[in-house]
Amino acid sequence: MRGFVLLGAALLLASPASAQRADQLSRQVRQYVSVAEPVVALTNALVIDGTGAAPKSAQTIILRDGRIAAVGPSATTAIPAGARTIDLAGHTVIPGIVGVHNHLFYTAPGGRRVAATNTSTRLYLASGVTTIRTTGSNAPYQDINAKAAIDRGEAPGPRVHITTPYFTGEGGGYMAEIHTPEQARRFVNYWGDEGATWLKAYTTIRGDELKVIIEEAHKRGMKVTGHICSVSFREAVAMGIDNLEHGLPTASDFAPGKAKDDCPANILATATSATNANPGVDAWTGTIKAMVDNKVPMTSTLAIYELIFPGRPPVQDPRALEAMAPEVREAYLAQRKMIDENPNPVLTVPMLKNAMAFEKAFADAGGLLAAGVDPTGIGGALPGYGDQRNYELLLEAGFTPVQVVQIMTLNGAKVLGVEKDLGSIEVGKIADLAVVRGNLTTEPIAIRNTTHVFKDGVGYDPAPIIASVKGRVGIN
Repeated sequence: MRGFVLLGAALLLASPASAQRADQLSRQVRQYVSVAEPVVALTNALVIDGTGAAPKSAQTIILRDGRIAAVGPSATTAIPAGARTIDLAGHTVIPGIVGVHNHLFYTAPGGRRVAATNTSTRLYLASGVTTIRTTGSNAPYQDINAKAAIDRGEAPGPRVHITTPYFTGEGGGYMAEIHTPEQARRFVNYWGDEGATWLKAYTTIRGDELKVIIEEAHKRGMKVTGHICSVSFREAVAMGIDNLEHGLPTASDFAPGKAKDDCPANILATATSATNANPGVDAWTGTIKAMVDNKVPMTSTLAIYELIFPGRPPVQDPRALEAMAPEVREAYLAQRKMIDENPNPVLTVPMLKNAMAFEKAFADAGGLLAAGVDPTGIGGALPGYGDQRNYELLLEAGFTPVQVVQIMTLNGAKVLGVEKDLGSIEVGKIADLAVVRGNLTTEPIAIRNTTHVFKDGVGYDPAPIIASVKGRVGIN
């Protein structure tokens, strides 16, 4: 009985139904608040609302008590008496970004792996990411405690949906190794009692154990996602998995001769090779069809994969370099130099383009594509900044600006089951918004120019939040 009581409490904590007022925030958080009034009018903005509708210029958004009270043309939308008015001419407003692969830990070259609940939560919020799913935990109790502090208004940060520690098969390292059905059941129930609402499978988990975990999770109202390999995408879909991470780079469906419960070597290069993965092979069409038919969403994490391909990104993001601790920056740049100067690279840019094409084909077929940064690997895709980079990369993949905003906002909210309250700019929804300087439909890089972030209708100034973590990423 204890598990069900605690799970109910955890789900209530995960619910975004009640708004957090500015006067409920601690002094530490209020120092970053620039808009505290209960009624706010954002006027003359270009609005991309996240629903897939065409952008609308010269719009006014009225925020009242943490919710969106009105949206319409500035010429005809009445501004309530006493409202704080902010003229956003020359700015674009989008829903708060929903990152569904957004860890609260960070890795970098040299074996560095640190809990980053301080720097991550701040960078997410300052970048317009107002909701995240941790999607695999390195220090689960730090994640749980960080979420609780944010929920109490004691620390700045996004809404947090807690995922369990990674679970895998052989070679777990810091991850939980699951080798029997009984271990699987015990793992689900323990972390369900601790408040996790998602579970994260990793590469060497075997099919029998994954199936049990999915079944046990569903009994408790929990969901399962995975960065899988020993189990193929189509096998996991048949078991009832709720989400699949990364897309083509991890899909062992594209490894010729794959044996049951075996993770093929060099899966990234194998799966992204045009020889093995192209629209003319059964694995391409069959995998997409299985996911779409069974309504299994896929998470795009292009920002993290881009960094291990030579010549990508073409220009380093100076904000990311400034945020890194000096020794982390040095190690990262050395790793990037090694990748770029490798005369015989295993990975090539056409492979990255193939991964992009798979995501586009999945979405074009009716699949629900969401996005997240995954701030791991060699350390160049930072929390928040990497989410913003995803905007540019998804445009490169062939999506329109409207489609990309929808992928990064409403689609993520649908994956998390919070789309009734979050993910789009619609009357009645919680006022989570990101304001960027420039026209996001014609200037993709404008996504980096965040000027205001609203969470629960409270406006935050990104500049001092970013300043508070400068030179700290990789330390705390």
